Parts: sequence; structure tokens; C-alpha cells
Amino acid sequence: EHTQSKNGQRETSLHPEQSLSEDMRIILVFLFVAPLALSGRADKEYSSFDSAASPETKSRFAMLDDVRILANGLLQLGHGLKDFVHKTKGQMNDIFQKLYIFDRSFYELSQQTSEIKEEEEQLRQTTARLQINNEEIKNLSQEMNLKIEDLIQNKIQLQEKVWGLEDKVTKLAIVQPSTQETKEISSLKAFVEEQDNHIKQLLKIVEGQHVQLDRQHNQILELEDKLNHIELQELAENSFMGEPTEPDITPFPMRNTVALPHTTHGAAPDCTALYHSGTRSSGVYTIKPNGSEAFEVYCEMKLGSAWTVIQNRVDGSLDFNQTWDAYTNGFGDLNEEFWLGLNKTYSITQQGDYILRIELQDWKDNRRYVQYAFRLGGPETAYTLQLSRISGSIPNALPEQTDLRFSTADILHDFSCPENYLGGWWHSDCEETNLNGKYVMPRSKGRLDRRKGLYWKPKKGRYYLLRSTKIMIHPTDLRSFD
Repeated sequence: EHTQSKNGQRETSLHPEQSLSEDMRIILVFLFVAPLALSGRADKEYSSFDSAASPETKSRFAMLDDVRILANGLLQLGHGLKDFVHKTKGQMNDIFQKLYIFDRSFYELSQQTSEIKEEEEQLRQTTARLQINNEEIKNLSQEMNLKIEDLIQNKIQLQEKVWGLEDKVTKLAIVQPSTQETKEISSLKAFVEEQDNHIKQLLKIVEGQHVQLDRQHNQILELEDKLNHIELQELAENSFMGEPTEPDITPFPMRNTVALPHTTHGAAPDCTALYHSGTRSSGVYTIKPNGSEAFEVYCEMKLGSAWTVIQNRVDGSLDFNQTWDAYTNGFGDLNEEFWLGLNKTYSITQQGDYILRIELQDWKDNRRYVQYAFRLGGPETAYTLQLSRISGSIPNALPEQTDLRFSTADILHDFSCPENYLGGWWHSDCEETNLNGKYVMPRSKGRLDRRKGLYWKPKKGRYYLLRSTKIMIHPTDLRSFD
């Protein structure tokens, strides 16, 4: 180590052993030179005695001078040794103080390591318990889903009977119905209402189970992050005496934002059949419904089921104010915004009973959904749609138990509204919900602009301006068609 002295010159600070060796070297040199000097003086005196005899007093005084010189040198040497001892003692005190600080730091570090290990063991036990609870809740949720599917299928069958009875009542409106028929209709309606209430209660229970599953999953992820952090901390503490090394750089995983088409040997009739054949990745697939040609669809694979997406809007990049032919055949990119097409959707729904699910997201990133039992007519009926709400997390905004004919800007079916409100949809009123309307950002303040945009408007309530929408279908029994 080099330090700067007061006069600006550089001095070298030696260790105590080096300083001691230097002082000992000086002492040895002094002791070696002093006898030589004395002997030289003696020889000189003897030589001068041979030449001429000196007085006795002169020789005596010369010896006293030599003794004084030697005593003076020894005195200076003693002072130097005293200074060296003080300096060495100060250096030793500094070394002892540093050793004390190091021992204290090492003791505190050992205590912290013990506490971290105890906390790690507690976190591992908590994680194990949460994983067991998560498996139990997941099994319970699957059982509830199976029961709900059975109830939904029963409700749809009963709904079909109710629709048939309503048609029968309409035809017999002129004739007074008999007492027996009235009782039968009343009992069926009461039974349907009872089943509907039972299904709604089960759906609420399942939604609660899903919320609890999500909460458990988030807790497990947080605990895993804590465990990973503790392991990294222990590794750093155990290797603090080693030489510093450059950390390994792990590439950040890139998310594939475009779903690629998947090829299959022998196209399935719908996305659910693909799911039961082992496919679990969402993306573009080729299907071939019964009695129809093969075409591509986007399949969204969820936990335990698969959905065929018939409409997707996320950013307004695609204009949905299209012609009747475009809405019949479909338009857009299946990896981004698109409309599958009325004809393709009709060919899928002709294979059995399907559920229609609408997922909504507002500009505050709040997400809601609603599910319907539905029937879709063919081109001869202008693709008439009839809905019956099953469940959801938002009030209904679409007409139920009503035949809704599809209309576009160039072909209107029993529907006459300004062109501003059109963008192909099943209309029954000019200002009702239209999920294929003009995409409008929230900065638009005019009332007319809001009604031209995407919104969800229940009969009683405010407008919900939407950022994205997704419409999907899957069979009610959640099984593929043979």
C-alpha cells in the first residue's frame, strides 16, 4: 500500500516484519562499524606511539570521546526501537479490531442463514398443503361441470318442448284450451322454471369454485417465486468468498402471437372432436361438418372443452360494415379479427344442439361473459336466430324467445334503420346491442358516435363501451360427433 506524506513525497508502508528486519539490519551495521572505528583509532595511536610518545592524558581523552560517540549511537538506536515498538503495537491493535469485526459479521450471517432455512421449510410445507387443496378443488369442479352439462342438456330438451307448446298455444289461441292442457302447460312451465333456477344455482357454485381455484393457483405461484428467491439467496451467501463471475443470461421466451394452421389426418366435424382426439393447443384447424365441405376455423382450447370461434374483435383493424355475401361466406384473418361466416356456422350447428358464448372486455380491462342456448336457421330463413339465456356475469342485452333475422347494409329483413347503425347483425331494434358495429375509441364524446360503436346495452341499465368481443360455440354434450 502507498500513502501520501505531508511534503508530497511517496512513502512505502512496510509490514511490521519488514520494519523490524530493516531496524535490525541498521543495528548490525552500526555494531560492525563501531569496533572498526575504535580499532582504527587504536592502530593510529599505536603507530603514533612508535613515532613519538603521546601524553597519557591525550590517550585517555580519546577513549572517552569514543565512548561518548558509542553511547550517543546506542541512545538514538533505543529511541528508534521505542518508536518501532509503538508503531507495531498500533498496527497489531488495528489487526485485532478487524478480526473482531469479521468474527461478529460471520456470526450474524450464520444466524440469518439459519432463519432463512427455517422459513424455507415452512414455505415448502405450505406449498404442499396448497397443492393438495388445489387437486381436491379441481376434482370437485370437474364433477360440478359434469352435473351442469347434464342439467343444461335437460333444460335444452325442456326448452324444445316449451317452444313446441308455445307454437301449439299460438295455433289454438282462438279455441279455449281444455283444463287438462292448461294444467299440463302450467306444470311444464313450473318444471322448466325450477330446473332453470337449479341450473343458475349450480352455475354460481361453479363460478365460486373457479374463483377459489384461481386464488389457490396464484398463491402457489407466489410461494414458488419465494422459494426460488430463497434458493438464489442461499447460493449467493455460500459463494461470497469466491471470485466474481459473469452471470448466465437466459433468453426471454418469445410469445408466438400468430397461431399457425394445424393439419390433421381426416378432418374432424368440429373443434370439440379435435379436443377429444388429443389436441390441446388453440389455433387454426381444418374441420369438416357432416354434409359440408372442409374449411378452416379457429379453435380455442379451454380447460376440459374446446370452442369454435365465429367472431373475434380486438383492435378495430377490420371493417365489419360488409355486404350480405361477405357475412354469408366470412371475412378477415382467423389469427386476428374475423367473422367466420353464417353458412359455415349453420353447417356446424346442424350436427346437434350447441351453446353460444359471448365474451366481452371493456376499456378498463374488465371481462364479462354470457351463454345462451340457441337455434340458427338456414339461408331460406335469413339465418334466423333464437336465444335463451343460460348463465353469465352481465345482464342480458339480446332479445330472447324471438326470431331475429340477420340483416346487413345492402339487404334489410323487416328492419329499417339508418345505415349508421348497420354492420351485419340480428337486429330487432335500431338502438339495441350490435357486436358487429363500428369500432370507436373511448375519446369519442358524441352520443351518436357511441351508438355506432361496440357496446352492450341491457334493457335496463347503461351502455357498456367495449374494447373487444369474442363469440364462440360448442355442443351441449361436450362430445364430438360420430
